[in-house]
Amino acid sequence: MVREFRVLRAVYPHYRLAPQPVAVCEDASIIGTPFFVMERRRGVVARHGVPGEYRHKTDAPAQMSQALIDNLAELHLIDVEAAGLGTLGRPVGFLQRQVEGWSERWKRAVTDPVPAMDPVMDWLASERPEPKRVAMLHQDYKFDNVMFAPRDPSRMTAVLDWEMATVGDPLADLGLTLTYWSLPEAQRVAGMEASAGWWNRERMISRYEEKTGFSVEGLHWYEVLGTFKLAVIIQQIYARFAHGQTTDPRFSAMGAMARDLAERTGQMIRNSNT
Repeated sequence: MVREFRVLRAVYPHYRLAPQPVAVCEDASIIGTPFFVMERRRGVVARHGVPGEYRHKTDAPAQMSQALIDNLAELHLIDVEAAGLGTLGRPVGFLQRQVEGWSERWKRAVTDPVPAMDPVMDWLASERPEPKRVAMLHQDYKFDNVMFAPRDPSRMTAVLDWEMATVGDPLADLGLTLTYWSLPEAQRVAGMEASAGWWNRERMISRYEEKTGFSVEGLHWYEVLGTFKLAVIIQQIYARFAHGQTTDPRFSAMGAMARDLAERTGQMIRNSNT
């Protein structure tokens, strides 16, 4: 919580969709944990497809797709050094730490053997690219972490959940976002329903290139990393359920979902080698 407050305090002056933080309290005796207060932003969150407010707008999926990718591009175009954001992360060694850190998280969270994941971790380590640039990253940029104007699906009003934000390779952000465009419908998590009107993966990438001027050469590796990270997150949630730390029945199927994503990630690698 304290780190997220500090991230927002640094990013807010340079990115209009970051809510303004108001105050932070590090005294856990007040409510049992440190906390912070930020301004209220009003909007609509798209958790499972087109929100009801936009059902009458046939072009809402396209407008939301464009708004999502345009505002990711805007975040990545911030001049990190000029904005004084360089202290929010360590760009040198960023991708190595991503691979090593998420691999360790997977190993700690595994409840049953998933043989498909070992070659994925090996491939990510051996094929790790050299970043071409440094940008401000959100690291969990997807539809259910942003808000849209209640009557205008082309306009976002906020980007939320900045606790993992850092400074590093912008293609890592793009690759994670595109995870939700490349998953089979049955495996979609916090993504969109498969229906007409949403931009496809290729159009999202093209728009990102157009808005940023960045090359996306080698993007496949980052998409594999994004899918791998999603598998780890889901497995971590399932591990809590499997160990009795939560009894929420919604989590009971997440072990199978993580295994499916591990298989999916391996297939992405095999497809790249054919």
